Amino acid sequence: MDLQIDGRVALVTGATTGIGRATALMLARAGAKLAVAGRNVAVLDDLAADIVRDGGTQPLVLTGDLARPETAGTLADRALDAFGRVDILVNNAGGSRPLAALDDETAWEEAFALNFDAARRLTHRLAPLMAGHGWGRVVNVSGAVIIKAVNAASPAKAALESWSKSMAARFAAEGVTVNCVAPGRIKSPQIMERLHPTEAARAAFIAQNIPAGRFGEPDEAAAVIAFLASGPASYVNGVTIPVDGGALRLAF
Repeated sequence: MDLQIDGRVALVTGATTGIGRATALMLARAGAKLAVAGRNVAVLDDLAADIVRDGGTQPLVLTGDLARPETAGTLADRALDAFGRVDILVNNAGGSRPLAALDDETAWEEAFALNFDAARRLTHRLAPLMAGHGWGRVVNVSGAVIIKAVNAASPAKAALESWSKSMAARFAAEGVTVNCVAPGRIKSPQIMERLHPTEAARAAFIAQNIPAGRFGEPDEAAAVIAFLASGPASYVNGVTIPVDGGALRLAF
């Protein structure tokens, strides 16, 4: 399918590994010009080289910690300075925050800063400009919002989904869509090395929670993000699409 994004400018956060990297590669293959953001410049440079080897345009590499309030505006401004516009924003930066103590205020603040506030700030900066051009796509990467364990990231993701629906309604008439993708267990360093570091742990989790019988591949989530970022997805707005192998989400 033609995504109809040839020449469009896309900013992808959390692009160093996993879903973010796969999304950047997929959008570049469809002809988009990329700004890729993350905290590890060496890894982003490798991604940029892969995009060019794959026939894409040299991406703009942006580094910064999106948990810091000022970073979102800086990244947005640098992308605008380089390309003159941003048509597609993929808010993928995020991270789990398990709580050893329920009153760990640092963990709560970090979780909301990275998983909600960063996306909010970037979108509030860029969506009005997209609306001015009459076309825009915002895709926010969410996750499980109700889980057994108390993890500060889950309420932040719930806030992300709630706010996304309001933003979708706000900008729909101006050609801008705002949607969420909620990945389940997708193979990434965070999942494979931190959450489920052994084959036994992975097998046990899959048996209890994932009807598909496996963890997902980054490309499987990236394909849904790329569709939501596309021209043909213009009438899909304000939704959250799970990419989780039919996971029993309350069991996470």
